[in-house]
Amino acid sequence: MRDAIFPAGRQALYEINRYSAAIRSGDLLFVSGQVGSREDGSPEPDFARQVQLAFDNLAAVLQAAGAGFDDIVDVTTFHTDPKVQFDTVSQIRTGIFSRKPYPNWTAVGVNWLAGFDFEIKVIARIPAA
Repeated sequence: MRDAIFPAGRQALYEINRYSAAIRSGDLLFVSGQVGSREDGSPEPDFARQVQLAFDNLAAVLQAAGAGFDDIVDVTTFHTDPKVQFDTVSQIRTGIFSRKPYPNWTAVGVNWLAGFDFEIKVIARIPAA
């Protein structure tokens, strides 16, 4: 069984690009990569703000599935310039993942993210109702 999960107000973005924000399979949630897009879908030019918006968009997807940051078990992030961006990302993520146990984390350097500089995808366990 798999069910598509969408946060409120962003279905058009996913419909245009033909993918789901997340797929729920049993008690697991597989979240597609989230980026720091502004309301019109364009990249936020300020890098720190772009990262924060990516985490905000991730929070909306998690919330739509009845989960939160504490339910994340695995994180993969994509960075266009990891060496330069690491400190900014680390500062923002430390505020979000402030309690142990921290999720698994894999950071990947890439050369293209459709105009974005940061993307985050996760796997979370959806808490029992």
